[in-house]
Amino acid sequence: MNIAFKGEHLLPGQLGQFFIVLAFGSALLSTIAYYFATVNKNPLDKSWNKLGRIGFRINTASVVGIGCCLFYIIYNHFFEYHYAWAHSSRNLPVYYIISSYWEGQEGSFWLWAFWQGILGNVLIWKAKSWENPVMTIVALSQTLLSSMLLGVVIFTRVGSSPFILLREAIQAPIFSSPEYLGFIKDGNGLNPLLQNYWMVIHPPTLFLGFASMVVPFAYAIAGLWQKRYKEWIQPAISYALFSVMILGTGIIMGSFWAYESLNFNGFWAWDPVENASMIPWLTLIAAVHVLIVYKNTGQSYFTATFLVLISFVLVLYASFLTRSGILGETSVHAFTDLGMFWHLVIDVLIFLAIAAAAVAARWKELPFSKKEEETYSREFWMFVGACFLGLSCLQLVAVTSIPVFNAIFGTHAAPPNEPVNFYNVFQSGFAVVVTLLAGFTQFLKYKNTDATKFYITTVIYFVFSLLIGGVIIYYTGIYHNHWIYSVLMIGAVYSVMANAKILADVFKGKIKLAGSAVAHIGFGLLLIGAVISASTSSVISINNTGTSYGSEFARQGNNPRENIMLYRNEPVQMGPYLVTYLTDSVALPNHFFKVDYKRMGSDGKVKEEFVLKPNVQANRKMGLVPSPDTRHYLFHDVYTHVSMANIKFDDEMTGEGNGGHDEASDDKNYDPPILHEVAVGDSIPYRDGVIYLKGINKNATVQDIKLKDNDVSVGAELEIHTHGNVYKSEPVYMIKDGSSFDFARRVPDAGLKLRFSKIIPGKTPADFKFEISVYQQPESKKPYIVMKAIEFQDINFFWSGTIIMVIGFLLSIFRRNKELKTA
Repeated sequence: MNIAFKGEHLLPGQLGQFFIVLAFGSALLSTIAYYFATVNKNPLDKSWNKLGRIGFRINTASVVGIGCCLFYIIYNHFFEYHYAWAHSSRNLPVYYIISSYWEGQEGSFWLWAFWQGILGNVLIWKAKSWENPVMTIVALSQTLLSSMLLGVVIFTRVGSSPFILLREAIQAPIFSSPEYLGFIKDGNGLNPLLQNYWMVIHPPTLFLGFASMVVPFAYAIAGLWQKRYKEWIQPAISYALFSVMILGTGIIMGSFWAYESLNFNGFWAWDPVENASMIPWLTLIAAVHVLIVYKNTGQSYFTATFLVLISFVLVLYASFLTRSGILGETSVHAFTDLGMFWHLVIDVLIFLAIAAAAVAARWKELPFSKKEEETYSREFWMFVGACFLGLSCLQLVAVTSIPVFNAIFGTHAAPPNEPVNFYNVFQSGFAVVVTLLAGFTQFLKYKNTDATKFYITTVIYFVFSLLIGGVIIYYTGIYHNHWIYSVLMIGAVYSVMANAKILADVFKGKIKLAGSAVAHIGFGLLLIGAVISASTSSVISINNTGTSYGSEFARQGNNPRENIMLYRNEPVQMGPYLVTYLTDSVALPNHFFKVDYKRMGSDGKVKEEFVLKPNVQANRKMGLVPSPDTRHYLFHDVYTHVSMANIKFDDEMTGEGNGGHDEASDDKNYDPPILHEVAVGDSIPYRDGVIYLKGINKNATVQDIKLKDNDVSVGAELEIHTHGNVYKSEPVYMIKDGSSFDFARRVPDAGLKLRFSKIIPGKTPADFKFEISVYQQPESKKPYIVMKAIEFQDINFFWSGTIIMVIGFLLSIFRRNKELKTA
C-alpha cells in the first residue's frame, strides 16, 4: 500500500484501481457465465444467463467508475499521477482537458472499453435468442480490454494503469523527498498537434467504430458455434453497416483534423496510423456487400464469413501496430511503447484462433453453393468488387507492416520514400475498378440480367460520364499528373451518374434503393474531390530568392523552395496575392501571426482582401509546432502555415509596444542610433520609411511619475510611415528636480525605438529644434516569418461526398432494421 507524501491525493487513484480490477473480474465472470449459458442444454435454466448479465453490467459500471476517477484526477491537476502529469497542464481549457483524457494509451483503451460496454448492454436488450453466444464473444473482448488497464507484470507486462503515481513511473532523485510535489508546478501538457477541436470528437467516434466491429464478428462466431449458418447474416448486416458508417465518419474526422492542424499539407498523408484505421474499414465494406449477396442469392457464404471475421482481427492488428511502438520511426502520431508488445500480440492471436477454429470445426457443414454465379448477375460483380477491396486492403497491410516484417525476419526493408505518391497511384488503381463496378452493377439484377438492355444502359451512361469527366480533367488540369488520376476521375463520375439514375427511380416508388444509391454517390463525390485536390493542389509560396533558411530547416522536412520569408510590414508578391506579415498576438499557449492577403485587379485596385492567422507553439519537446489557417471558398481553399519565425515566444507582444521597455540594455537589440535635429513639421527619413514630427505635447505624462510645479515634461508627437502603414509614438523628455531624463518608446511593428533626447532653444518658440534619436533593428533581428501557402482545388467535393455517404449508410441501416423486424 502506498504511503501518501505531502500533498498527494491517493484516494481517487486507489478507487480507480479498484474499479479496474473489478472491471476485469466482472468481464471474466460474464464471459464464463455466458459460455455456460450457451452450452447449457436446458432451455429453462436461465441462471447462467442472469449471472452473465450481472457480470457485464458490473463491468459497465466499473468502466464508468474508472472514467470518473481519471477525469477527477486530470480536472483537478493532481500531477502526482503520471497520466495527469504526462498529458495535461493547468492552462488547458476544459475541452482540451477532455482531449488529454484519451491522448495516452490508457485513456484510449478506456474509451474503447466504454463504447464496447454500451454496445454490450444494447445486445443484452436486443439480441434475444442470440444473446448468450454473441455476448460470450463481446464479454471476452471486454475482458481483454479491461486487462489492458491492469498494470501488472505476469511473465510479461499486462496492461498499463492510468493511476500509477509519478514517483513510481519515473526514477529520479527528486521523488525521494516527501515534499516533491512542491517542485512540480505544472504538467507536461497536451501535445500541441492534438490541441484542436477535432481531437475532442474524432477519437470517441473512431473508437466507437472500432468497438462496434466486435458485434458482426460475434454474430458470425455465434452462427458457426450454434450451427445457425444462415440466421446470423441478417442482424450482422445492420451492425456491420453501423460499424462502417461510424468508423468511416471517424476516419474522415481524422482527415479534417489533418487538414486543419497537422500540417500534412492536405487531408490524407498515408501515415501508418491512418492506414491502420482504414484497413479494417475496407474489409468490412467488402463484407457488407458480400453479406447482402448471400442474403439475396445464397452465394459466397464463406467469403462473407471470412471478411466479417478478418475485419475485427484487423482492428486488433491495427491496435497492435499503433500501440506496440513498432511504428515509432515511421509514423508521426503512433503511441509510444508501454511495454505491452506481447500482450497486444496475444490479444490478436486469441481472436484469430477463435475465428480459425470456428471455421475449421464447421468447414464440412458450411452452406457452400454449388451453382456458379451468372456473369450477367449483380452478385458476381459485387463479389469481384469485394475482391478488389480486399486487394486494396492487402496492399495497405503489406506496406504498413514493413516494420513488423523487419522485426520478425531481421530484415532492413525501408518504407516508401514518397508514401503519398506511392499509395495514391496504387490505391487509385483499385479505386478505378471499384467505381466502375459501383456504377454498372446498378444496372444488373440478382441471378440474371437481360444482356442487351444492360449493355445499352451501361454504354449510354459511360459515354456521358466520359464527356463530363473529360471536361473536368481538362478544366482542372488533372491530365498533367499520373494518367491513373484521369481514369479514376472518369470512374468516379460514372459511379455518381449511374447511382443518380437509381436515386431518380426512388422517387418512382423504389424507396429501398435509396441507401445504396446515396452512399455510392457520396463515395463518388468524395473521390472526385480527392483526385482534384490531391493532383492539382499547388504551392503558391514559391521562393525565387535562393534563400535556404539554414540546414535545420531542411532537416525538419521543409522545402526552402516552397517557403517565402516575410519581414513585418513589408509586402511581398506571392502568386496572385500581395501578402504582408502585419503583427503578432498571443493567446497562450498559441502565438498567432496576422498575415494580410490582397488580390489586386488589373487596374491596380484591391480586388479582394482577407487576413489569415496561422499560429505556432514553442514546445520544449517538439520545438516549433505550427498550426495552419485556411481561407475557404466554394471551389478552393487557401491554406497557410508558418514554418519558421524569429520572434521570442516568452514575450506577449502588444499592438504598438509603447512603454515598458526603456532600459539601456535594450539598445543592444538595435543598430547604433542616428541623431536628428528637427523642428515641428520636419521629416526624418530612415531605412524603411519616414518619420514626421507632427507637434510637441507640453503636458506629456509618464506612468507612476508625479511632477512638481517646476518640473517639465514634453512629448514629441511622431508619426511613422512605413510600407503603407502608419504608426504613432510619443517619446518623452523630462526635467525633474533639476535633472533631465528621457523615456524612449518602441514601435515593434516598424522595428524602431525612438528617443526625445534634447531641446535646442531658438530666438522664438517657432525656431526651437528637438533632438530625436532613431534606433533601427538590424536586418538580422527584424521580425520575420517563413511561411508556406497552398491552394487546394474543389476540396468541398471531398467533404460533401463524405456527408452524403454517411447519410446513405444511415438510410441503409434503417432499411435493414426494418427487414430484420419483418423477419
